[in-house]
Amino acid sequence: MQDVENIVNGQKLFLKPEYQEVLKNKKQFESAAGATAPEKVAEIQKWTESWDYREKNLAREAITVNPAKACQPLGAVMVALGFENTMPYVHGSHGCVAYFRSYFTRHFKEPTPCVSDSMSESAAVFGGLANMKDGLRNCNALYKPEMIAVSTTCMAEVIGDDLNAFIIGAREEAEGELDNILIPHAHTPSFVGSHITGYDNMMKSTLEQLSEGVTKEVDAERINIIPGFEPYLGSLKEIKKISKMFGDKIIMIGDHEEQWDTGAGEYTLYAGGTKIADAKTAINAAATISLQKYSTILTAKTIKNKWKQKYETCNPIGLSGTDAFVMKLSELTGKEVPEELKQQRARLVDAMQDSYPYMHSKKFAIWGDPDFLLGMVSFLVEMGAIPTHILCHNAPRKGWEEDMQEILSKSARAAECNIWAGKDLWHLRSLLFTEPVDFMIGNVYGKELYRDTKIPLIRIGFPIFDRHHLHRYSISGYEGGINLLTWITNSILDHLDEETKNIAETDYFFDSVR
Repeated sequence: MQDVENIVNGQKLFLKPEYQEVLKNKKQFESAAGATAPEKVAEIQKWTESWDYREKNLAREAITVNPAKACQPLGAVMVALGFENTMPYVHGSHGCVAYFRSYFTRHFKEPTPCVSDSMSESAAVFGGLANMKDGLRNCNALYKPEMIAVSTTCMAEVIGDDLNAFIIGAREEAEGELDNILIPHAHTPSFVGSHITGYDNMMKSTLEQLSEGVTKEVDAERINIIPGFEPYLGSLKEIKKISKMFGDKIIMIGDHEEQWDTGAGEYTLYAGGTKIADAKTAINAAATISLQKYSTILTAKTIKNKWKQKYETCNPIGLSGTDAFVMKLSELTGKEVPEELKQQRARLVDAMQDSYPYMHSKKFAIWGDPDFLLGMVSFLVEMGAIPTHILCHNAPRKGWEEDMQEILSKSARAAECNIWAGKDLWHLRSLLFTEPVDFMIGNVYGKELYRDTKIPLIRIGFPIFDRHHLHRYSISGYEGGINLLTWITNSILDHLDEETKNIAETDYFFDSVR
């Protein structure tokens, strides 16, 4: 067992003879492990790698295995933490909010403030009004927020709790305690959509509710930027840096960078975020740019139809994506592209030329959110790579596949590229066995695929639990393009070294200069 003089981690601990003996004895009590013939397991596993199984697997509709998406309230929590002095409040069970907090905390390696009103069995039967009345007052008393952003979980949605009515009721009984607290709210049922749907619902509701009663006076220099569900804090920083070059009135709406990038020392509950005053006056901007078209579908309708505001979408990942964003800022502000940005672009183009021979014609499987995939696939095509399998579990029903097809049409190998909308990672497993690729790009859940298929996994996306500090980098802008280029190219070179390291067998290209 453990020795206090020599503490070892779990990886080495459970290889010790005493633990191996415990495991061996334990198996005789586990029917699944002890009663199944190993030969039969091996036979079925081999069959799951076949074309026959692939056809059956791709026809599956009634169940999800290893999803490549999360649920709506997760996105709502990210929106809330993008505004100053705001506490995310989940109307649902304590277990749900614990999941959201741990999910973000494992990715960002930072605390994630969020509360719930801990609905239990009785609330599931009689409704959660009493929970909300107590919960909002307790949240205000304990954490002193300027704004409480309320979202829902499955339990509250199944029984039909009305957030607007509940919040009005809670205010009436709060004896003035909640009078000065902003409480935007959104219904975010976990059983439909995904985390990007929840982001959209919460952002739309927050902007609508904060702008109520605001006198509209358009500021010709004001531009809003909505980042979307962005797990790379470095991308937020990079976008703000680029925007700053074009003017001081370009404001990010939903800026969660500082919340998950606090320093050592005394912990601050509320860190950074868009100022409430800026959020209230977002209606007065001359234009709004969304960096994630499919994370802001409903928000776009509010901005275009209710606010009558100019609305643009840009996806600043890769060379052409960043070019489009920079040129849009130049168009909207009437300012020339700064020399600094031109130099950054030139450095990216130079780096792409250096790495092109290694990425050219490499086959990739990639999965993730709709907008992430549009940007990443565009970058792969720019580098002459072949995005053989593009899997988007939470792909929107309209528009996304056409947008992706337009990007693929720019590739000379477009016929070899496949779009898999609505499929999960168990579907992808079948695709990888029957139509293998050279590399995978995706989140931590591709780890099992790597173990099964032996195809190298390049970790880009959300969530990433098993590597540290990747979220601190940018994948957006010209600087972000160099980061992507570095990660992907060096992963290819790492694999090349592994394939050529055997002395006098495979080491014909085991070079020190690449």
